Amino acid sequence: MKFSSQEEYGLRCLLRIARDGGTKGLTIPEISQAEKLSIPNVGKLLRILRIGGFLESSRGQTGGYSLTRKPDEISLADVLNVLGGRLYDNEFCNTHSGIESICSNSIDCSIRSLWQLVQKSVDEVTTKISLKDILGSGRENMVTKIEMYN
Repeated sequence: MKFSSQEEYGLRCLLRIARDGGTKGLTIPEISQAEKLSIPNVGKLLRILRIGGFLESSRGQTGGYSLTRKPDEISLADVLNVLGGRLYDNEFCNTHSGIESICSNSIDCSIRSLWQLVQKSVDEVTTKISLKDILGSGRENMVTKIEMYN
């Protein structure tokens, strides 16, 4: 299990906009240069984030991308779900049944229970962390926030 570059880079772009965008917004070339990502990749990621409801874009000389909500109203779980989907969902068993159309372990599957537990744990952490928390003082801020909820 691992997070994809799309999730990593998309989150970095969203954080850049939250940090530096202000009321003006940031353009694709500005984000590309700041994050050292290609312009086409940034464009693709911003499109996904805009369709996901996190960003709005404006045209013109003063145009650019800006957040649709305040950073404390955007959860990490929501962003990760838009960028890459969940680590595990119930459709997983339908697409990984082996050579048969129905999984031979569909009645009593200890592996499915494991993946559900992992997803639940990830959800519990990522829903408690907002974009504002990540913008804060880094790792210490997030660890403190997670410890508060445990």
